[in-house]
Amino acid sequence: MNFTSSKATATMLAGELPVTRQAVAKHLAVLERAGLVDSRRVGREGRYGVRPERLDAASEWLARVAAEWDDRLGAIKRLTESSVRDERANDE
Repeated sequence: MNFTSSKATATMLAGELPVTRQAVAKHLAVLERAGLVDSRRVGREGRYGVRPERLDAASEWLARVAAEWDDRLGAIKRLTESSVRDERANDE
């Protein structure tokens, strides 16, 4: 099922995943509170759809956070390597 182009129920999604319908429903509720999916009632069923603009914004934010962590980890690596080189030079 292409969730980005249609509305799906928790039951429909659970049929394609290795988790229960209840687990899917709980995750969808969290995603809805975060604004990443929307829902509407159709009879007894809740139908959920992706909000692509919000997913794009979340993806961009995650990319920025990842870049910041890459920079921080790179700085730690450089500092550690420099410290090891200094210790080796002092040992010689």
